[in-house]
Amino acid sequence: MKIRIGYELVYECPQPTPMILCLNVHFSRISDMLVPDHLIASPSVPISVYRDTFGNWCSRIVAPAGQVRLSTDALVYDSGLPDVIVPGARQTPVEQLPSDTLLYLLGSRYCETDRLSEVAWQLFDKAPTGWGRVQAICDFVNRHITFGYEHARPTKTAWDAYNDRTGVCRDFAHLAITFCRCMNIPARYCTGYLGDIGMAPPYGPMDFAGWFEAYLDGQWYTFDPRNNMPRIGRVLIAQGRDAADVAISNTFGPNVLKSFMVRTEEVS
Repeated sequence: MKIRIGYELVYECPQPTPMILCLNVHFSRISDMLVPDHLIASPSVPISVYRDTFGNWCSRIVAPAGQVRLSTDALVYDSGLPDVIVPGARQTPVEQLPSDTLLYLLGSRYCETDRLSEVAWQLFDKAPTGWGRVQAICDFVNRHITFGYEHARPTKTAWDAYNDRTGVCRDFAHLAITFCRCMNIPARYCTGYLGDIGMAPPYGPMDFAGWFEAYLDGQWYTFDPRNNMPRIGRVLIAQGRDAADVAISNTFGPNVLKSFMVRTEEVS
């Protein structure tokens, strides 16, 4: 299938303001891009790009004083298959994990393994290891947290989400990631496009989505505690320890996000 993806973000800055933007589709999907997702700025400004520590594509601009519109309109090929399920995927002992996965066992800005370790072992010690344990974590998080955009706040951590029992997709992912790490399963945060392809209406407002990947049996697998079911048409943008590593924008000066629109839809 073909999926049309894009966004339009309008910022207002009282003075020229440097920005780092993480909005391009992940390099692992580059061969699927039928129409590239070039970042377009209006008014036009110089754009430089780089790959960050996690391999994500990032763009640097200096937004002019006043309003700047950032947008893209792209087309990506997708298999149309739902997320893979591998119930037999085994958990790798810590001493056998590849060195580049160990970072994803540690606590991070939004994933406080130190505060939730005891809770995790009380909840999941008896769960089957490997895929079954990660799925048990997703099942718990899906039941434990009530979704609502009114519950979103940029400072909410996994510990907060566990105690508040409310949040948005990134809070579901942060709590599940933290529990996985506490149970010695490497887990990393993912952000990207996820539309309602294959789902029955009604549909909610479109936004960038947050999910996570767990390392089992030698590879990374997708898990989504917010939806907690295989979905069609995920388009990855970035991966990191948590949402702090994959923020769509980091701005270095005062600004207001005046409008925000995300598009992802199947096209003929």
